Amino acid sequence: MTNLTLALDAMGGDHGPHVTVPAALRALQLHSFLKIILVGDKTEIDVYLRQAEANLLSRIEIIHTDEVVSMSDRPVHALRTRKNSSMRLAIELVRDDRAQACVSAGNTGALMAMAKVLLKTLPGVDRPALVSCLPAVTQKPVYLLDLGANISCDSETLFQFAVMGSVLCEAVDKKSRPKVALLNVGIEEIKGNDQVQQAAQLLQHTDQINYTGFIEGDEIYSGNVDVIVCDGFVGNITLKTSEGIAKLLVHQLKRGLTQGLFVRFLAKLIAPRIQAVLSQMNPDHYNGASLIGLRGIVVKSHGNADETAYLQAISLAVTEAQRRLPEMIKDRLESILLDINN
Repeated sequence: MTNLTLALDAMGGDHGPHVTVPAALRALQLHSFLKIILVGDKTEIDVYLRQAEANLLSRIEIIHTDEVVSMSDRPVHALRTRKNSSMRLAIELVRDDRAQACVSAGNTGALMAMAKVLLKTLPGVDRPALVSCLPAVTQKPVYLLDLGANISCDSETLFQFAVMGSVLCEAVDKKSRPKVALLNVGIEEIKGNDQVQQAAQLLQHTDQINYTGFIEGDEIYSGNVDVIVCDGFVGNITLKTSEGIAKLLVHQLKRGLTQGLFVRFLAKLIAPRIQAVLSQMNPDHYNGASLIGLRGIVVKSHGNADETAYLQAISLAVTEAQRRLPEMIKDRLESILLDINN
């Protein structure tokens, strides 16, 4: 693809331009066809562009604003009062076709609210969902949604998430009839709250979705299913807990490999393999969650992402823009929902 443009909320997240601008420069080095629009305080942004190469600077545009959506802003408040914020202006660039995708590490609730209002949802979709790939023992990606955009969901919303997740897996991984499951406290049919139970009933009567039943938390990374659906409250806690466990395992492994002369000697011998394993376990490698169900591409980065992790989110946005993901989901989604309604 040529002339691909991304809009970055340069002020979003815990670190702002300190992370977003260097990550943007690295993305430009990786993708010669890429142009980036940095939205935020020009004075702060320029600090991190002083040493940049001229050929990279020629592919950067800055849109100045000193208004920022804070992490404590409520979504409705941000939507009504932060109309000149870096987050909103970045989304508007996608709406106005000046950018093919937007990336932000800012307030998740505000991002979803603004994106839904400005970009609108696809036909048949009530709420967009945050979805991300997780690693699995089968070496194939597992999609988990929702990751926090919708704290509480009714059965119809969970059903729509299942349809969108299935379509996403089909579109991105070219997988025919991906296996879809609902995250629950047990695999028995009688387990779960009313919303999960009713969503299961809807999915069981939908031939277009390859619904396999309930799945428990200890099976998330097994690779036995391709798409796992839950509300945003459960999904966000699941994701953050998994990241914490991964960090603990990495810490314990590094600590164990430094205890004793013989152990340190063996560790040096197999250092490349150890590094490869640690890289696979690093949550930063999987940073970037997509807001699917919208008419444009919006990628959410972790608020505390470092430069490498934020670069991963940018790369995800590039991939989705190259594959024209919203159009792919829209076409397949309309077909499925039309069959379901008929």
